[in-house]
Amino acid sequence: MNQVRRWQRIFILSLLLLSVLTPIVFVYRLKSITSVDKGEFIEELSDITDKTDDDLRLTAVEQDGEVLEEPKRILQDREFNSVVSSSSADKSNDTMQSNEGDKTTLLSEIDGGISGNNHKTKEEQALVAQKTTISSNAEVKLPARDIQRNRKPEFRPPSGKSEKIKRVQPERATDERVKEIRDKIIQARAYLNLALPGNNSQIVKELRVRTKELERAIGDVTKDKHLPKSSPNRLKAMEAALYKVSRAFHNCPAIAIKLQAMTYKTEEQARAQKKHAAYLMQLAARTTPKGLHCLSMRLTTEYFTLDHEKRQLFQQSYNNPDLYHYVVFSDNVLACAVVVNSTISSSKEPGKIVFHVVTDSLNYPAISMWFLLNPSKASIQILNIDEMSVLPLDHAELLMKQNSSDPRIISGLNHARFYLPDIFPGLNKIVLFDHDVVVQSDLSRLWSLDMKGKVIGAVETCLEGEPSFQSMEKLINFSDAWVAQKFDPKACTWAFGMNLFDLEEWRRQDLTSVYLKYFELGVKRHLWKAGSLPIGWLTFFGQTYPLEKRWNMVGLGHESGVRASDIEKAAVIHYDGIMKPWLDIGIDKYKRYWNIHVPYNHPYLQRCNIHD
Repeated sequence: MNQVRRWQRIFILSLLLLSVLTPIVFVYRLKSITSVDKGEFIEELSDITDKTDDDLRLTAVEQDGEVLEEPKRILQDREFNSVVSSSSADKSNDTMQSNEGDKTTLLSEIDGGISGNNHKTKEEQALVAQKTTISSNAEVKLPARDIQRNRKPEFRPPSGKSEKIKRVQPERATDERVKEIRDKIIQARAYLNLALPGNNSQIVKELRVRTKELERAIGDVTKDKHLPKSSPNRLKAMEAALYKVSRAFHNCPAIAIKLQAMTYKTEEQARAQKKHAAYLMQLAARTTPKGLHCLSMRLTTEYFTLDHEKRQLFQQSYNNPDLYHYVVFSDNVLACAVVVNSTISSSKEPGKIVFHVVTDSLNYPAISMWFLLNPSKASIQILNIDEMSVLPLDHAELLMKQNSSDPRIISGLNHARFYLPDIFPGLNKIVLFDHDVVVQSDLSRLWSLDMKGKVIGAVETCLEGEPSFQSMEKLINFSDAWVAQKFDPKACTWAFGMNLFDLEEWRRQDLTSVYLKYFELGVKRHLWKAGSLPIGWLTFFGQTYPLEKRWNMVGLGHESGVRASDIEKAAVIHYDGIMKPWLDIGIDKYKRYWNIHVPYNHPYLQRCNIHD
């Protein structure tokens, strides 16, 4: 009897142990299921439903009128995400491939059963698990496991946000958004100008707010990439406001007239700004830079500490006609230094060069001191135009009658070039330089040039299309009968800057008297614009010998399109115009030709903060 009871206890304990271990094993199998082998799980589930009660299958048992449902599968987060991603990938594949459009995946049915149908019996779930997909190409029934493996989505790297945007809409043109925003602002202003003064209606208020928002958003931005992230939303809000106001102000002719008025006003403002900018440029050209002023003052102070004998060093007379004589009229210390340095460094025979620097009383000490501190291989003479008796007594008064606000034009140094035969009575030939030139080649060939009886050798500027083109009609008033009768408006023009003068022929024709006659007549009747160039054209009319273009390459002070190859081949380059190389407004790409002749390591230049 005891033996029977012992075996009963063993059997009961075995059943209890089996009842405990079986659910644990089943739950472990559920956790091991992934999105890839769902088909295996379905097949195993169908096998379990076909087993007998002795095989420990899960059933629904009626007890006390209540129905106990089979345990629901609880998906973990990673499993749920894998199911969702698999389902979405299948849907995208179905849309891309038309021949698989009618397929239904087993996974979607399982997901649907889990989420929406919680009251299905085990027989219905078994039928769902045993469903197969019929292929559109070959009508063959496949097991659920094979279907899942065949329907496995291809791996694709995730697309970035920028790539998605490129797929949705085509690439926008560069800075198109900035232009669009500015157009919307202009359109909004036109509508606001059409509104009555003091109009505080809701539409007008909204338009004002949207306009201010866009103006703050765009600011001074010129590139789309610099726009704030909120600009697209603000632009959409502006478009909505413009649509509303267009329904209220639907008078198209009035809008067109208003836009034309705004265009005219903007053009007037642009012209005014351009005129103001030109005035500021002219003002900058007339103003001496702080560094140059400092240099002149330091040199002047140093000059007056010298002995009287050293001060007279540069007042020697150099009248040897066999030497190469050059003259420059200037009140700029640094500019004179560049002209002299570049000429001497480019010469094959610097010992035969004589440089005559003519300046005024104010700048004479500074220029003299500079060349005392920086001796050269050439001979240098410094002259003071105010101490010469060659100029007429009323010359300064005549210059003032030109009514020009530019001190460079009414300066005596500007017109002293017309008195060269009187200033240098012992010379036969001389080369005149403006102080804004740089010499790049040896100029000794000029002294053997046959000028064929002409007085002045100059580079012509009458070729249309060239940066140096000048017309007689541009600076001379040919509406005057005397001018129209005596001169040809289509005559070829030429440039000052580097000119070879035959002083003997000049004296023979007495062209200085011709200059004075024309100058006095022009002051009375305003026959030309102020300056020495137009009166030079008239004084030397018919007396010009054309030189090759390379002897005076002009345009570096006003034209940015001069080719570098032409500059490098030129014997002399000329910074004519207001954008001088020693000014901040000078053209940067041309400054290097001038800078190489400036001794920036000089102590006086460093003290005055003059640097490259």
